[in-house]
Amino acid sequence: MNTREALDQIVPLLGDELVIHTTGFICRDSCAAADRPGNFYMIGSMGLAPSIGLGLAMSRPQRRIVVFDGDGALLMAMGTLAMVARENPKNFYHLVFDNEAYASTGHQPTHSRHVDLDKIALASGYAHVLRADKPEQLKAGFLNLVSKPGPGFLLIKCINRSPQPGARIVHEPSMITRRVREAVGT
Repeated sequence: MNTREALDQIVPLLGDELVIHTTGFICRDSCAAADRPGNFYMIGSMGLAPSIGLGLAMSRPQRRIVVFDGDGALLMAMGTLAMVARENPKNFYHLVFDNEAYASTGHQPTHSRHVDLDKIALASGYAHVLRADKPEQLKAGFLNLVSKPGPGFLLIKCINRSPQPGARIVHEPSMITRRVREAVGT
């Protein structure tokens, strides 16, 4: 499965979760699948989605927080895994769409083909770590993960071939922030 196919399986399973998106094609494809007020689309700050998600999870423990991350972005800020595990938010779920490439900037390879990101999350102390290598594992893996207290981590192995990415996010950053704040209830 490619990243868009994986997102097309996950997005319909979301309820009222707040979803923090990494930069690039992941947020564009997720927005194309279903633009939701509770979606925070990171524009231009690669590697920060899990940190933002952690802060939101800690400030709103009654809300489930899902982070849509990429392998390149996670590799850029690996220390976040240990920080999440240390804070141990029960409402935090980290999904990494791993296509072994920086797709948004030209498909340059990442090091995730040589590094098991799921094993690093487990070694960092995430409570639950799962991996989906095949499309038929994805839905059950996600539902299994979010049925347990976090922090949870799901590595979604994707191929590095996708159709044309979704359109650029049409919302200005201030509008994205306002929508998410309203969804949070602040």
